[in-house]
Amino acid sequence: MQSVREILSREGAVAGTAMALVRQNRESGFACVSCAWPKPAKGHLFEFCENGAKATAWEGTDRRADAAFFARHRLSELETWSDYALEEAGRLTEPLRWDVASDRYLPVDWATAFAEIGAELKQIDPKAAVFYASGRASLETSYMYALFARLYGTNNLPDSSNMCHESTSVGLPKSIGVPVGTVTLDDFEKTDCLFFFGQNVGSNSPRMLHDLQSARKRGVPIITFNPLRERGLERFANPQSPLQMLSGSSTPISTQYHTVKTGGDSAAIRGICKALLVADRQAMFAGRERLIDTAFITEHTQGFGAFELAALNCDWQDIERESGLSRAALEDAARVYGQSKAAIGIYGMGLTQHRLGVQNVQMVVNLLLLRGNIGRPGAGVCPVRGHSNVQGQRTVGITEKPELAPLDRLAELYQFDPPRDKGLCTVDVCKGVIDGSVHAFIGLGGNFVRAVPETEAVERGWRKLRLTVQIATKLNRSHLIHGEVSYLLPCLGRIERDHQASGEQRVSIEDSTSCVHSSRGVRKPASEQLLSEARIVAEMAKATLPLRAGTPDWDAWAGDYAQVRDAIEATYPEQFRDFNQRLGQPGGFHRPIPARHRIWKTPSGKANFAVPKSLVEDPDAPVRAAGGLRLMTLRSNDQFNTTVYGFDDRFRGIVGTRRVLLMNAEDMKQQGFAEGDPVRVSTDVDDGIIRVVPGLRVTTYDIPRGCCGGYYPECNPLIPLWHHADESKVPAAKWIPVRLQREAGVWIAEVG
Repeated sequence: MQSVREILSREGAVAGTAMALVRQNRESGFACVSCAWPKPAKGHLFEFCENGAKATAWEGTDRRADAAFFARHRLSELETWSDYALEEAGRLTEPLRWDVASDRYLPVDWATAFAEIGAELKQIDPKAAVFYASGRASLETSYMYALFARLYGTNNLPDSSNMCHESTSVGLPKSIGVPVGTVTLDDFEKTDCLFFFGQNVGSNSPRMLHDLQSARKRGVPIITFNPLRERGLERFANPQSPLQMLSGSSTPISTQYHTVKTGGDSAAIRGICKALLVADRQAMFAGRERLIDTAFITEHTQGFGAFELAALNCDWQDIERESGLSRAALEDAARVYGQSKAAIGIYGMGLTQHRLGVQNVQMVVNLLLLRGNIGRPGAGVCPVRGHSNVQGQRTVGITEKPELAPLDRLAELYQFDPPRDKGLCTVDVCKGVIDGSVHAFIGLGGNFVRAVPETEAVERGWRKLRLTVQIATKLNRSHLIHGEVSYLLPCLGRIERDHQASGEQRVSIEDSTSCVHSSRGVRKPASEQLLSEARIVAEMAKATLPLRAGTPDWDAWAGDYAQVRDAIEATYPEQFRDFNQRLGQPGGFHRPIPARHRIWKTPSGKANFAVPKSLVEDPDAPVRAAGGLRLMTLRSNDQFNTTVYGFDDRFRGIVGTRRVLLMNAEDMKQQGFAEGDPVRVSTDVDDGIIRVVPGLRVTTYDIPRGCCGGYYPECNPLIPLWHHADESKVPAAKWIPVRLQREAGVWIAEVG
């Protein structure tokens, strides 16, 4: 709680933020702007976690980055500021346009900004314009934004999912016919076994710890696979438990904790499957109860025979080498799994951000299918999304893939011919920025330049763009690396009251379990000049698109979000039946997910076992040199995505800096490094490009030999743009081959 008190004090407006926190994740209040973990119908005393409180304090700050601030600072100066310092400047208060002569953002009235943006877009080939969405915009704004882009003539609608769970969106449909998880919160109350793969609950989705603590009190085993020992996966002291707070006690979380090598999850899961299949054969020959669900496999799946053969024929020495785990450890995990009746497979970006990230997702499904753990109470697959509405944005049409959008229905509703060609995903956008084929970038939130790989090349290309428009609440680096014509458009935050022509508005958000919730702001806006995201999108559309039959009534939509929800329901009638009527019900409403009911929307009409291609998850970027390491990027408990709340990562014992490289003690000894030595980290690939991050401090940590960890986004410059997941193109940020070089000088702690 100390870190929450510190950020509340630092950001000011303590009383107002504290009042807002009482209504965070409540039916009468607002959905957290941080993670996408669901809120229960009957909540706890407080329904916010440490990072959720930080996110609310961050948005509710009394600091302002107003015209006076920009008058004091040129953009070239601001480029030298840290991510933390930029966002600590405070909330943006009025629309701004970059002035080339002074190198400053200068105020511009809204009408002029929209007219000029529209005029620029009219001169640009729609195929050369990008409409990016970060993941926090509501379903209503996201629907409007996607429709605006398609009416303009492009499917260039990348989103933050391209950088994290696109591997899920590609892998799950092939395996079970849906692009999302199959579990609900109720399943956590009914499960008797939980698997965790590559997901740090303590930093990325802390409210889930309530569900895990409840499961552990029921005796449910939790089997964790993660390269780092993470405190949130080891134990949890509930801040809402007076007994635990007074006694200093905590609840153990993981019953088995396997520190798998980064990039070793596929091998580990194959080992569990192999052990289970061997034990099943032994049980069958002995006349005992089978360990695999043969009835389910026969009725509901295909491909089992090929998968079984691949698993059984895989050599244990290869599995142990690639996973970094012993055969005995994997057999122990299989033994516990074989005794369970209903298991949930939970995973995060530790699986998706690899060359074979799609395979990793399918391997989790393979494991669950063996025992029929899809489509029954207490069981299922659970990808944990990071941003608060990133899954929902995809639901209502933000995608570069035309096959995922209801183009025929949009054509019917709005009387136009939607573009049918594939748009640009995040990696393709970066390529287009570098080679000059992208000319305009509209950003609906986010910090795109800071979030993507190949940082130096992208920043060079970014300055050559004709138009950049950023819709934001606070200043970040993507606003400073700008195009020839650049606008910064400040919007309402989710915690703020949104008053439009029809009255005070509510919006809708979809969580990680496909549950749609209502959200209503509770605080006074940071500035009278702020517009809602929906209004900004509507005004840009009006300024850009020609009037014709079928054109949406943008003003009516921006003035009454219920009308947008009616349009969403008309476009997706099966998903959003009675949208407005159901939105206010306690606990929200779940979209229909066929796989939850063992209805498989695959070409075969069944769930599919997938035969893995390789035990090596990143064959395109092997560790080449002696002493080379696999680097994985990490987030601290003092950040959310690219937003940095501070320089401490207390769960990992790191204080005062983010410039660290976590290493195994034996690797440090072998390479002659001591605790705190400054090092220069270089990407070890043979493509002729030098990628370097200097000035990191070597820090001992419990991480497998041959692996190391550094913070995102500071280590993004090390990721080659071509090093991404097959099919999904998610940057492979969890396996970057690197080599280290000692640097001269003394390491100095960071300051804001």
